[in-house]
Amino acid sequence: MTLVLRGPASDVEGDNEFPGGPDIFSVKWKPYMIDPGTAQGGEDFDAYCHRRWGGSGWTENLRANGWSDGATFSDWRHWPNTLNAHKLVSYVDSAHDIDTDTSNAALFEALYERGRNISTVDEIVRVGVEDLGISDGDALRSYLNSDESGEEVYNEIEDGRRKYRIKGVPFFIIGGPGRDKPYSLSGAQSIQAFHEIFEEIAPGPQR
Repeated sequence: MTLVLRGPASDVEGDNEFPGGPDIFSVKWKPYMIDPGTAQGGEDFDAYCHRRWGGSGWTENLRANGWSDGATFSDWRHWPNTLNAHKLVSYVDSAHDIDTDTSNAALFEALYERGRNISTVDEIVRVGVEDLGISDGDALRSYLNSDESGEEVYNEIEDGRRKYRIKGVPFFIIGGPGRDKPYSLSGAQSIQAFHEIFEEIAPGPQR
């Protein structure tokens, strides 16, 4: 994920929000594939976890912590190959100006809460048309089936590895006006960790 400061600060209500949050930050999700070797059509969640880790016990803390943020993981049936999902995010961003926060939220909802297999072209087109409201499903399907779209995703992943030494997710890149080199944070971070960086680089009264 890339967070970029983009303008002057303004006040927003809410004790848990960084002042001016939605007005001074833009957020851009970038692609990364945890396991490119996942079967092209995705795999059964329990079978994949058993094969790779001996079980799905590692998700218990994830599920417990997700409840407070509305992420219940109530119907997580598939371990996806995420290539087509990344293609969707790129397509709707460039062709429809749908921000990457919105498209990723739709993908997460489909995968974790509705039990859908976002590995497949058919399911990705469904997410695009039904969940994101695009009208050119056939054009999206053609894009998903093209070799060029896959190369774009792989090139962007490699660019992240080369520039920021990204080896896993979550990984956060935080930049701002006048900064030649952005901050890079690997792994889950506390809210305070982000606030400290934001306070240092944000323009306006919160500095």
